[in-house]
Order: sequence, then C-alpha cells, then structure tokens
Amino acid sequence: MVAFPDCKINLGLHILNKREDGFHNLETVFYPLPFWDALEILPNSNSISEIEFTGSGLAVDGKAEDNLCVKAYRLLKKDFPYLPSIKIHLHKAVPMGAGLGGGSSDAACMLKMLNEKFRLNLSTAQLINYSLQLGSDCPFFIINKPCFATGRGEILEEIAVDLSACKIVLINPDIHINTGWAFSNITPAFPAKSIKEIIQQPINTWKEALKNDFEMPVFAVHPAIKEIKETLYAQGAVYAAMSGSGSTVFGIFNTDIDTTPFKNNNYFIKIVN
Repeated sequence: MVAFPDCKINLGLHILNKREDGFHNLETVFYPLPFWDALEILPNSNSISEIEFTGSGLAVDGKAEDNLCVKAYRLLKKDFPYLPSIKIHLHKAVPMGAGLGGGSSDAACMLKMLNEKFRLNLSTAQLINYSLQLGSDCPFFIINKPCFATGRGEILEEIAVDLSACKIVLINPDIHINTGWAFSNITPAFPAKSIKEIIQQPINTWKEALKNDFEMPVFAVHPAIKEIKETLYAQGAVYAAMSGSGSTVFGIFNTDIDTTPFKNNNYFIKIVN
C-alpha cells in the first residue's frame, strides 16, 4: 500500500496563553499544500522483528525507532495486538524541521493507512485522538482540509479558504529553529482580531493584518529569514509569511515567480499549485 503525505502552511499564528500542562493555546489556519512525501507499507512475514523501517530522499535524522511512522504503528499495536509485522519505506521530499509539518503528516498518514489496510474500523475522531499522542499538528492531517485550529492545534474547524488559483513558493534556508526556544521567546497574548475573521478578508489585506507571532523572535536572531520574506514581497507576492516556527517562508502570488534571488543563495525552493 502506497500513500503520499502532503504538507501544510500556517496562515497566521497567534500564541494565546500557556496551559497548565505546559503546552500553549494557539490559533492558526492550517492550509494543506500539494507537495508530498511517499509512504509504503508491506507485509513482513519473514522478519523476526515487528517492524522494519527504511528511508530514501532527504536524510532523516535520528534512529528508526524514533521516527513518527514507527511510533504510529506501535501506538496502534498496543490496542490492536494482532497487527502483523510490516515493512515501512518513507521517501522524504518535504524538508524536516521546517514549519511544514512533514513528519506530522507522515505519522497521520501511517495511522490512516493501517486503519484502512487492516480494517481497524477507527472513526475520524478516534484517529484524531491517536494522532494527538504523536504531535500537536498531527490531527490536522487526519482531516487534511483548510482548518481554523485552536487549543494545541487539535481543535479543528473546517474553513472556506481556497488558494488553488494562486501560485505558492516555499523557500527554506536550511536554518533549524528549535520550537521550544521559539515558544520561550514569545509573550502570549490574545489578539484584537481573530485569525478566523482576518482570513475571510480579501487576500490583499493579509499583509497588514495576518501575523505569525514567531516571526519577531526568529527574525531578530536569523535576519536571513526576514530577508526571504522581504524579497518575496519585492518579487510581487500578495502575501508572505513564515510557516509555523520556521524556517520555511512562503509567498502567495497571482503572477509568475522569479526565484533567481533564492537560487543564488542555494536555498531549497518549491513552487506549488
């Protein structure tokens, strides 16, 4: 069985307050993009181990047992001990630690694949509950439609946002942003206007109204990321922002995109839509 986990961008991101469990309440709009990894699962009847994991494409840091796809399998195996041994192959195309949710998408896709292939009959709500144990972004990828998200990101409401007529460019400078550090450098606050309202405004108003709270601390330490955003606007983007806690910056265009300035810096570049 083969599937293609996609990625997401954040259209606005506000950190509202810190919770008693140590997480933060936030609000954002998750928007899926047609830029994919590839994930395959196969029976593994000849193996003495319950799971074998291999990868290709972009190098995946860490041990195989720490991969979210492996964790997703083992999470379900606890409740469904009859799950057979499998082989997993993951081909990575979406950059990791880049604010695009690639790992979360892989994990959510693994849950959905196991549910379908082995007829576990899990509902969407049950899959969301499992996915939240793997990461705060994972529940979105169970639904995988534009959503206004609150709580840790797991309270999801489908929302009418359609950027299919636009071209979206992703620029990643290969700068790792530690998410814990990013949260520690934000002073949580409730905004004057919710992202849910702003996102319904014409896209040409987003530049002034739709903000990502992580940009201020990240740009202060990594001016190259701020420069990417400024260059996207100089190239004609109607809206540009950092996704998640970075370091990927995206630009939304109604016209063709000149990516030459980014090629000169050897940045990762992907145009979607």
